Amino acid sequence: MAISVVRNILEANERISVQNREMFRKNKVFVLNLMSSPGAGKTSLLEQTIDRLKDKARIGVIEGDIQSARDAERIADKGIQAVQINTGGACHLDGNMIRDAVEQFDLAALDLLVVENVGNLVCPAEFNVGEAAKAMILSVTEGDDKPMKYPLMFQESKILLINKIDLLPYIDCDVNRIRTEAKQLNPEQTIIEISCTTGQGLNDWCAWLEDQIRASV
Repeated sequence: MAISVVRNILEANERISVQNREMFRKNKVFVLNLMSSPGAGKTSLLEQTIDRLKDKARIGVIEGDIQSARDAERIADKGIQAVQINTGGACHLDGNMIRDAVEQFDLAALDLLVVENVGNLVCPAEFNVGEAAKAMILSVTEGDDKPMKYPLMFQESKILLINKIDLLPYIDCDVNRIRTEAKQLNPEQTIIEISCTTGQGLNDWCAWLEDQIRASV
């Protein structure tokens, strides 16, 4: 019975996500589902990305958290429209939540819509929201064993950002292991090493994003 219930939930979500994706396609907006564990650096990355791209692309952000609006406030301070979704306990965003939040945007006035998902390496990978691509951030402080522990997240993500690379001299983390195991799970995945503190790799990340935006037009 439990398996049937889960299947029904996923199928219902997928139907809504397909509708969302078509809406985004018609409005020529690239939608990115940004995922990571808590504290990996999603909001810091968004702040850095906005600083680099706000004069090149029209950006909107949907913030997903269990509680609080702190991340949305940080994004709004950058002059970007941010809509907060508080799940009240749910460990991921779903297509229905995104459909409701999108009503607060003029999609025709956006080039890029980033969905910052709830911090979690499991559930967000299972639920599509209508995005064109999934991206994940893995902080080196989380360790180098995560690809094989959480394979679906790596399999589903079009791009992997290995963050906090500036901390490598101070911790025990083998980035080559992360790269090798991530590529075993997803050979087509783009991998970029970044630091939101030093700026390393952020130009490459933004160039990747600009390519995706142009392809959506």
